[in-house]
Amino acid sequence: MAKKKKEKSKQKKEKIIYTDVVHERKKKLQKKDYEKKLRELQIELVKLQKWINTQKLKVVVIFEGRDAAGKGGVIKRITQRLNPRICRVVALTAPTEKEKSQWYFQRYVAHLPAASEMVLFDRSWYNRAGVEYVMGFCTDEEHKEFLRSCPEFERMLVRSGIMLIKYWFSISDEEQELRFQGRIKDRTKRWKLSEMDFESRANWVEYSKAKDIMFAHTDIKQAPWFVVNADDKRRARLNCINHLLSLIPYEDIPPEPIELPPRQKEVGYVRPPIEDQNFVPDVF
Repeated sequence: MAKKKKEKSKQKKEKIIYTDVVHERKKKLQKKDYEKKLRELQIELVKLQKWINTQKLKVVVIFEGRDAAGKGGVIKRITQRLNPRICRVVALTAPTEKEKSQWYFQRYVAHLPAASEMVLFDRSWYNRAGVEYVMGFCTDEEHKEFLRSCPEFERMLVRSGIMLIKYWFSISDEEQELRFQGRIKDRTKRWKLSEMDFESRANWVEYSKAKDIMFAHTDIKQAPWFVVNADDKRRARLNCINHLLSLIPYEDIPPEPIELPPRQKEVGYVRPPIEDQNFVPDVF
């Protein structure tokens, strides 16, 4: 009897500990801690950039997911300290009539990286599996053909030497609602809202079904999908960057020491009158 009571007590304790652990994970990440960790990860990204440049690597990172899931925020933090000539962002608008008549992947191929480049796709060829399919912008046959062709297209990219990494940002409907409301109230964020965002809310379940179909066909061994829990923006950014760094083996190449040359002396140079120049008003 005493033994049973002891076991019961132990189980109860374990449940309490488990609940506490889950609660701890959900606690908001403090801004100071977030910025410290982000700084550390961005230093590692600079090291990765150097490695990609010197080793002539070709890297493609795809960011997909629900509207307002935070894809743009992660991309911004990745590129913040990097050289745009090495790490560039591709965010294509709706296709033109000419592009609609092309092979579906054609306009994306033009933006693939050369050696020493990393390209971040803020949405990608997966538009056909999501918004185009749900909103009826493509036919059922075009959708089926995409699901057949996409895995082969991506295997071909990998065989050609491109490292292909795919992220799906997952967000709850409650959190998406909060973020949409925030964009409605904040004039500096209104531009982020579009008709498609409202349609995505109205077709939440249809988008879920489309994503499930997409994963079933395109979650391939050569280029698997990685899901980012994006309800907590700060954690999502840190987790995604940390994971990206873990997928590309790189080494720290210390920079060469830099010595500034002496400044040229102003011998025989006469500056034009300062009044001849148009200065920006000193308001602040």
